[in-house]
Amino acid sequence: MTGSSAGQRALRDGVAVRVIVGAGIGCAMVALAFVAMLGALGGGALGASGVEVSEGAGGEGVSALAVKEIPPLYLRLYEQAAARYGLDWAVLAGIGKVECDNGRDPDPACTQEGVVNSAGAGGPMQFIASTWARYGVDGDGDGRADRWDPADAIYGAANYLRASGAPGDYRQAILAYNHAGWYVAEVQEWAARYSSPAGKGETSEQQAAGSEGEEAPIGADRSLASETATPVRFIPGESAELAPDDGHVALIPTGVPAAVQAMLVAGNELQDLPYGPGGHPDPLGAYEEDCSSSVNYVLYRAGIRPLSEIVADNPLAQDYVDWGQPGPGRWVTIYASAAPTPHVFIVIAGLRLDTSHNGTDVGPNRYENGPRWRILDQIPTWADWSVRHPPGM
Repeated sequence: MTGSSAGQRALRDGVAVRVIVGAGIGCAMVALAFVAMLGALGGGALGASGVEVSEGAGGEGVSALAVKEIPPLYLRLYEQAAARYGLDWAVLAGIGKVECDNGRDPDPACTQEGVVNSAGAGGPMQFIASTWARYGVDGDGDGRADRWDPADAIYGAANYLRASGAPGDYRQAILAYNHAGWYVAEVQEWAARYSSPAGKGETSEQQAAGSEGEEAPIGADRSLASETATPVRFIPGESAELAPDDGHVALIPTGVPAAVQAMLVAGNELQDLPYGPGGHPDPLGAYEEDCSSSVNYVLYRAGIRPLSEIVADNPLAQDYVDWGQPGPGRWVTIYASAAPTPHVFIVIAGLRLDTSHNGTDVGPNRYENGPRWRILDQIPTWADWSVRHPPGM
């Protein structure tokens, strides 16, 4: 029924999700920056859907982050729809965040009437037509149920969650909305951030700080540092950058989903490994990695591909030619080719992780073999790339 985060999405039992991937084995190039421009929505006395709103929208249990980030119109609609269907408003807001950034994602499928993505999902809550026909609601009472109208879409999402088991089982209801474990985790994480006011004597920004008291920007996944031995350093925005003092460390943008942040940490973990086939079929703990095992490891660490699936299927570069959803993702894109040499690499928040470097890397790692962060201002033309992305990415 829905899609994920504006852009290409995979369709799973009526739910659309975004993905990125490519295929091949070998190593090559790539460098693309994916930066989504966030617009503003809401405010004023009357919202776009005819629902009266106020600048101070947001009642009890609304965190400072929610008030700061969610447009007033959307915040009020989440609260009203949740009240009608007996749900937690923050779960609706979490879905709205992951799907279309609470109405601020510039993707036409989120904002333009009648426009859908490749999976057929449209509107701020990313419904596909068949699911909308069953669960769509006229939320603002204008006589029509329109999935591109914020009020209708949010009330429809509440109706769908209620029919799928909420509030008794929110996890099952969110899984019905989108059949992906990472999606459930992402929605629940945002719901917790939106509904948990800052603790006594503590700002919401300080709550997002690292465990050692170092203040981190809002949106930083604090759990990452406890799961890796590599440095975890955050920067604002949606584009990753190499640390000026260490070309093996990608600085992690806080404006991307937790799964994307985890991918960048995974890429950092591979930086000292040599090139070789030792990561097949199991990339976890391998003493060397090639292009496809590097991609396998990153997708595993982000919770996108289970390790059992990777070990059983042993995906090679050419297997990524048809994996995932077609086209580039908002945050992650996979480039794969079967000829002239099988090869695959992945671009994460604008940084390319690749084992190929001859003539395709002008960055600090250009003389190093193995999986490294590569810098190049264009995509190499030596192969006919299949350009794809993981669902929701």
